[in-house]
Amino acid sequence: MTDRLIIALAQLNASVGDLAGNADAILTARRAAGNADLLVTPELSIVGYPPEDLVLKPALVAAAKAQVERLAAVTADGGPALLVGAPWAEDGKLFNAMLLLDGGRIAGITRKHDLPNYGTFDEKRLFAAGPLPGPLALRGVRIGVPVCEDMWAADVCECLAETGAELLIVPNGSPFEVGKADRRLNLAVTRVVETGLPLAYLNRVGGQDELVFDGASFVLNANRRLAHQLPDWDETIRLTEWTRGADGWSCDAGPINVHDDEPADIYHAMLVGLRDYVNRNRFPGVVLGLSGGIDSALSAAVAVDALGADRVWCVMMPSPFTSQDSLDDAAQCAALLGCRLDTVRIEPAMTAFDTMLGPLFDGRPRDIAEENIQSRIRGLTLMGLSNKFGPMLLTTGNKSEMSVGYATIYGDMAGGYSVLKDLYKTTVFRVCEWRNTHKPRLGLGPDGPVMPVRVITKPPTAELRDNQRDDDSLPPYDLLDRILFALVEQERSASDLIAQGLDPAIVARIERLLYIAEYKRRQAPPGVKIGGRNFGRDRRYPISNAFRTA
Repeated sequence: MTDRLIIALAQLNASVGDLAGNADAILTARRAAGNADLLVTPELSIVGYPPEDLVLKPALVAAAKAQVERLAAVTADGGPALLVGAPWAEDGKLFNAMLLLDGGRIAGITRKHDLPNYGTFDEKRLFAAGPLPGPLALRGVRIGVPVCEDMWAADVCECLAETGAELLIVPNGSPFEVGKADRRLNLAVTRVVETGLPLAYLNRVGGQDELVFDGASFVLNANRRLAHQLPDWDETIRLTEWTRGADGWSCDAGPINVHDDEPADIYHAMLVGLRDYVNRNRFPGVVLGLSGGIDSALSAAVAVDALGADRVWCVMMPSPFTSQDSLDDAAQCAALLGCRLDTVRIEPAMTAFDTMLGPLFDGRPRDIAEENIQSRIRGLTLMGLSNKFGPMLLTTGNKSEMSVGYATIYGDMAGGYSVLKDLYKTTVFRVCEWRNTHKPRLGLGPDGPVMPVRVITKPPTAELRDNQRDDDSLPPYDLLDRILFALVEQERSASDLIAQGLDPAIVARIERLLYIAEYKRRQAPPGVKIGGRNFGRDRRYPISNAFRTA
């Protein structure tokens, strides 16, 4: 029995499907852990989280087992034991498991008991629930290992405490969401109070398609005091030193890293999500339309901060309706960011489409059809550049516009990824103001402003007709976002909002637009999840839907 323990927390950025690479990263972390007794890795660290239906492939499960056995063999050297996550098949069932590797063998297994099946999670269709677990024995210490969701309810931690666990280690794959870090910490405090045990919470970092993981791991002692807090967003190895006293185990005080406040956390989520999506899909960079408006300006800034200016290609595509202010603002944005800007005028294509469709459109006034053709010409132009030269097309639409269908399918919705997909327009304004006065810690872009102030202050416009403004077609964004937040994030009914004094006609119209735009959102590119109800993973509505609440 030992009275001292060194536990290394490996806050890693695993790549889904790169099993050998992930195992190599764990070995690198083990070497960095030096004389630690145990190196802990996040949930499903061998295959990456979330693996989705990849785990239904027997070949992947077999390959994961082979990597686990490879890592187990390494521990025969007497160095740090390993706690790794992998899909684990037993008796015809597949478990989300954490495996303790020590002394050259698999020394223990704990199987996730509470499988989340809400929001972005659907683990019940992939895994079998494990039994209520007992502690794992590590060199004379009984360690309880609740896996991610196992900490969100009392049962698992209570069972571990009752069966002799001396401390709790919680490996996670917990996606970023505004305000979620505080909820995690509060839940951990609750489990500590209930069990009387210290708790180490370990989360992964990095982006995986629509999800991004902020890390922000921590250690709580049994007295509820924070002993360690790891940085958000960064891969890091933190050595934590533990002592057994008369009242049980406690962790020596260590560094307390300060985490991002809002909207810095939102900006870093977009940056990390885009960076890992582009790099893991092996794109050389991104191309995007830079219109002189706020959405494309913010998208370009995030891209430069994520990838570097040399991997971002901006294209201004003016029409006869484009103002000189927009031309100047786009040029100044690109100059501030230091990225390439080319101009492709779309009037020749507009004329060609007028010639092509003129005989069929004859006798009808110009309307949204011609406006959408302009947007589709721009989408076609950008996709042509993407196909010819290889960069991914970055989409620039925000959540307010996508909510009400104020976007052109096969036009400005074209692309491979969208960093603003889960940002309401009012949040876009806040984030732009923040970035113009702050450089993100992980950013590769300039220290100073990234867009002219006029981009933030001028009235938004699509410039698809003379003197067009967004508020010609939509309510002011502060009102629109208030309605949308209630309908989307809170699942409130239109009648609730009308009862609060909002204009019944406006509320009913916004609800209708929200529902009828579902078919567009189904065809939109993926984008970073920021809030609690992103379109796609969190909110799944039918396209054909007659229900209304006003």
